[in-house]
Amino acid sequence: MTARETAGDDAGGDVDQHARAVAKLQALVRIPTVSHRDWSQVDTDAFDRLLAELERQFPLLHQRLELTRIPTHALLFRWPGASSERPVVLMAHLDVVPVEGTWQHPPFSGDVVDGSIWGRGTLDDKGCVAAICEAVETLLEDGFVPAQDVWLSFGCNEEVSGEAATLAVEELVRRGVRPWFVLDEGGAVASEAFPGVAAPIGVVGVTEKGVTSLELRVEGRGGHASTPARMGPTARIARAITRIDRSPMPASTPEPTIELFRRMAPHAPLPLRALMANAGRLGPVLTRALVAAGPEPAAMTRTTFAVTTLSGSPALNVVAATAKAGVNIRIMVGDSVAGVLEHVRKVVADDEVHIDVVEQNEPSPVSPRDEAFALIETTIGELFPDAVPAPYVMMAATDSRFFTRICDRVYRFAPFRMTKAQRESIHSYDEHLGVDAFLDGVRWYRRLVERLPR
Repeated sequence: MTARETAGDDAGGDVDQHARAVAKLQALVRIPTVSHRDWSQVDTDAFDRLLAELERQFPLLHQRLELTRIPTHALLFRWPGASSERPVVLMAHLDVVPVEGTWQHPPFSGDVVDGSIWGRGTLDDKGCVAAICEAVETLLEDGFVPAQDVWLSFGCNEEVSGEAATLAVEELVRRGVRPWFVLDEGGAVASEAFPGVAAPIGVVGVTEKGVTSLELRVEGRGGHASTPARMGPTARIARAITRIDRSPMPASTPEPTIELFRRMAPHAPLPLRALMANAGRLGPVLTRALVAAGPEPAAMTRTTFAVTTLSGSPALNVVAATAKAGVNIRIMVGDSVAGVLEHVRKVVADDEVHIDVVEQNEPSPVSPRDEAFALIETTIGELFPDAVPAPYVMMAATDSRFFTRICDRVYRFAPFRMTKAQRESIHSYDEHLGVDAFLDGVRWYRRLVERLPR
């Protein structure tokens, strides 16, 4: 029972409906749809079970909407509206990352404890899947017809940058669909979003950093560890890593971040209020302050480099014949893949270090803050009146980046209240979503669809 329900704000029928909605999310969380880059490691039976469970839990959605299956387990629904002139796409993904760490509650239990639903995927991203589907299901029960066509795109390999989203885009292109706006996961109603700012911030991603991965590789003869040569493969790789770490790319504050600080300014401590309110004019000062504030704020200002994988010799007494380092790069708006590669080659300054591009994605275009953004913003204000809606640059990657090919307005927002601890649990341990927060998310999606303009 949620706090809202025990307070008597809802009729008995609503209480039952809310309990059923929570049970639907629990059912999805209990199916371990973990994605892997290596297809042979994917439990396809789990994905089959999830699709069957979705059909059981949301029968009207499957009966009344047109469904196109996207390989291998992605879904694309079309809900015909009164008009098809300005179609809307609501997105989420069905896959989750592997389990890490020690959990308070089993990660695929879906247990409801202390007013929260616990489990892998509650925040990323089955919470959005269930909330979207429940909002549509209840609107169908009411006989509601949206003002515009509504498409639901549920990917199955977002966590491994798979091709399901690209295939969904190709299907929409084939049908001649050019969305008015696209909404995917991303921001949230975030509390403790900035030191000293008490109000939750309803951050809507209007762009996202580009994700590019490189492999640095040095090859040599190898040999016995008793006779090592200077600057062998491992030493050269270590030097290259150190040079990259010591040579960050230039920092700046993009316009969406400046607007984010402007909107937070009235809620900030007095010493920071003037700086944040005048963020546009004092951009260089703000940039320096963010860089000095730690890794999270610094990541809002520049392209970041993270060395994530290392490999060398297979034995302690063998000199490595090949040493490798994987570098994951998040490219800031205003930078480019070509510029990043030039920077890496320049700072490594070693022809013996081969640089191979594993994947490359440019930063997404910045979506406008026009009528579509205003609709999202207004809906945040209605369902979360204490929150400050604001644009921001998303630092993680979503499937929505592929939809910028067919849509100029791509936004990233999950309509759930999240604490800092909850946000830190994404891709980590103890992932959980509040019951009340989930139900508010259902209401938010429902209201958004109800308010689509004719």
